[in-house]
Amino acid sequence: MDIESRKGSKGDSMAAAASEVSVDWRGRPCDHRKHGGMKAAVFVLGIQAFEMMAIAAVGNNLITYVFGEMHFPLSQAANIVTNFIGTVFLLSLLGGFLSDSYLGSFWTMLIFGFVELSGFILLAVQAHLPQLRPPPCDMMAAAAACEEAGGVKAGIFFAALYLVAVGSGCLKPNIIAHGADQFRRGGGGDARRLSTYFNAAYFSFCVGELVALTVLVWVQTRSGMDVGFGVSAAAMAIGLVSLVAGVAFYRNKPPQGSIFTPIAKVFVAAVTKRKQVCPSTATVQAIASVSAHEMSVNPTNIRHINKFRFLDKACVKAQDGPGGGASSAGKESPWRLCTPAEVEQVKVLLCVVPIFACTIVFNTILAQLQTFSVQQGSAMDTRLAASFHVPPASLQAIPYLMLVALVPAYEAAFVPAMRRLTGVATGITPLQRIGVGLFAVTFSMVAAALVEARRRHAAADGGRLLSIFWIAPQFLVFGLSEMFTAVGLIEFFYKQSLAGMQAFLTSMTYCSYSFGFYLSSVLVSLVNRVTSTAGAGGDGGWLANNDLNRDRLDLFYWLLAGLSILNFFNYLFWARWYSKSVETVQVAGVRSGGEQDDQKDTSEC
Repeated sequence: MDIESRKGSKGDSMAAAASEVSVDWRGRPCDHRKHGGMKAAVFVLGIQAFEMMAIAAVGNNLITYVFGEMHFPLSQAANIVTNFIGTVFLLSLLGGFLSDSYLGSFWTMLIFGFVELSGFILLAVQAHLPQLRPPPCDMMAAAAACEEAGGVKAGIFFAALYLVAVGSGCLKPNIIAHGADQFRRGGGGDARRLSTYFNAAYFSFCVGELVALTVLVWVQTRSGMDVGFGVSAAAMAIGLVSLVAGVAFYRNKPPQGSIFTPIAKVFVAAVTKRKQVCPSTATVQAIASVSAHEMSVNPTNIRHINKFRFLDKACVKAQDGPGGGASSAGKESPWRLCTPAEVEQVKVLLCVVPIFACTIVFNTILAQLQTFSVQQGSAMDTRLAASFHVPPASLQAIPYLMLVALVPAYEAAFVPAMRRLTGVATGITPLQRIGVGLFAVTFSMVAAALVEARRRHAAADGGRLLSIFWIAPQFLVFGLSEMFTAVGLIEFFYKQSLAGMQAFLTSMTYCSYSFGFYLSSVLVSLVNRVTSTAGAGGDGGWLANNDLNRDRLDLFYWLLAGLSILNFFNYLFWARWYSKSVETVQVAGVRSGGEQDDQKDTSEC
């Protein structure tokens, strides 16, 4: 059998080289002394903090506005919030696609940053003008018959809300990818600097969340939602200024055209050659090594994944005739013969799907902390002093108070200590980091269930109110678990991508958030239907009433704790499966290894 690597044409070689080239804002090759590094990334961290500040102030207290001022029933209000946040994260796929394919990360951020800003402004206008909202009414009153928002009022509300969703969704993956692009992808110090950036990005995220959940939520509570939405608009505007201020320092990855075309080519070529004998692993590794030299690929390790081996047929030359000789018809079409890098990237996309799926339940738990846990706090004693009440939404600031101190400690103490023990540049691998978070998050729901049972018992015992700080542990445990899972997932997806797909693969992290919030909406509706049919916990199911004292939120939390621990064991299986699937092809004397293997980048920029 005659097996040859695809010898790229001049255009192919140029495309491969271009995928590794970075340019400045004028399109010229960048200079590593002037462009990139932390001096450029700090401007990206600025928009990360201010955009998070703006969206978190809206999202984390949105249920109060939807329930209290737009007069949607509690379970419907919770679903509106989770659907909104789910849409934000789902649209990150669109943002990643547009960035990698056509616009580049900087222009994608700038365009959709203004879309998000327009949504905040429209929300502020509606909240300020009484004629655009239903008449005031107390939804908690027993005999209340409040007018629910509908028609034009509901239309304006949802239009504003989803302008914010489109803008924020398309912005998020590009913030992470553009910041990471400021660092050269290599081994040793480069791997450590990239990991440090991801921790810095999460620290920036925590600062934005902390300010939103303390200062901005307090402003919303004291001065009204119109002022609060206006402050979110101002924060978003400052973030855009930070983004534009760093334009002279950025390393920009030029878009390469549709990222789905190479994926489609691999499947078409593999199906076309489905009757050929599948090449051996050693043969494919040899092809990858030859191809790397022929196409002058920037010296990064080429992974070979020993799963989905039928796709390897896409990068071998077609047989011709009964004797099995090579075709003499000349060069094959790119739709029949692909590069090993294209094949391996498709395999990566298929292999990361189970890891992605295992984080969905984690984000379903996050949805409860932004909806039902806020309402849980509203049913407790919110007094901190005689004249000061803690806004329930501000309880979500508790983990971020801890994380603002914990993230730098993780980078300064935990990573070096683990590096000495494991020999891994980042202390522990991204997959290990994800696993720690998925295990820990179970205890957040255990704490939530125990506290809710105690709160209901106290309310039934003469109407006593527990202090709102009883629900602090569920937020603290979740914050700790998120530090591991969220950062580990972003780092994992970014490192799996080949050049030209960083934003899209990073967007899969946010897509996991989306699926988690949508799953939350499905679970709420499903639990209500099943428990109502079974005659459990109230007239309409566990979560069907607007009164938590009649609902069985504690049982719902126990259900989520059970799902979480099952999800953790499922993750262990798939993480082990993934680790066994990946090999790294040794090219030009570069050491081979697994998930963490990198090498020195000798490119100019």
